[in-house]
Amino acid sequence: MAAHSLRKRSVTVAGHATSFSLEEEFWQELHRIARQRNLSLNALVSSIDASRAGNLSSALRVFVLECYRSGELLPVEHR
Repeated sequence: MAAHSLRKRSVTVAGHATSFSLEEEFWQELHRIARQRNLSLNALVSSIDASRAGNLSSALRVFVLECYRSGELLPVEHR
């Protein structure tokens, strides 16, 4: 399995700039979910942030995983 590097990302949550580290694959999927839900990326991340228990980076990864498990996102080969 190839190593996927983390990149620092910045968004606005509740009117404040915040940053987190996330792999490109998860970043792209968050963008896709936001588009599908007709939300801005900031709005999507804000909603995830509001209900998280741990750190934001982990919460974002778990959110993307849950979208796959629920069928909201399909693997690339099924699109």
